[in-house]
Amino acid sequence: MSRSILITGAASGIGAATTRRLAAPGTRLLLHTRKSAEALDNVARAAKDAGAEVETAIVDLGKADAGRELVEQAVAAFGTIDQIVANAGYAQRGQVSDVGRGDLDASLAAMPGALFDLAVAAKPHLIDSDHGRLVVVSSFVAQVFDKETPFAVTAAAKAAAEALVKTIAMELAENNVTVNAVAPGFTKKDDTGHSALGQESWVRAAKRTPTGRLSEPDDVAALIAFLLSGDARQITGQVIRVDGGLSLGI
Repeated sequence: MSRSILITGAASGIGAATTRRLAAPGTRLLLHTRKSAEALDNVARAAKDAGAEVETAIVDLGKADAGRELVEQAVAAFGTIDQIVANAGYAQRGQVSDVGRGDLDASLAAMPGALFDLAVAAKPHLIDSDHGRLVVVSSFVAQVFDKETPFAVTAAAKAAAEALVKTIAMELAENNVTVNAVAPGFTKKDDTGHSALGQESWVRAAKRTPTGRLSEPDDVAALIAFLLSGDARQITGQVIRVDGGLSLGI
């Protein structure tokens, strides 16, 4: 299947794993990161070696109009945009009393705000596509709450993104465009990825997960790749958890 795909946050972790799964002849990829040019170049090189046509973009999605800029770059490079994987984001640990209003504003701008801008700019292109898809990477922190891993502003941002997913899904369903979210649990970081948890916290996280292990980025990428496929054409407006059973107790 020939398609043009924008992947945000592609330099490491789930974004890089998704790129590796999707890279193939006939696939055109715009790979985005906020600041890690070297890491993104390495991912882009591997995707090209797999036969994909690749462009890269370094943009801070917390800035106004950044989402529109990315969509315009994809259209300029490939003529259209068929699918988006909105993966870029970050986790800020802290209770409400540990953070400030500026932290909340930054999280909302970088995650649901960026998603909103991407969706608005990409809407006509997704509608025109024969396989329009939008997949958003959320997080377990929007659903699982405890004192050990408080992520107040990140939880708010991811929950807002999940609400947008359902709203956009309803808006685009009649055009055969599907919109879904995946919600990873505790997921391993690669060498280039920043972690909000220390090593001891990761050990405890694995013990808290019913399967007894952390997820790999490719566990999440596998679901993303499926949701982008024709086989998932009747799945829309969903938040699907890839968390090893972490959310079973809620």
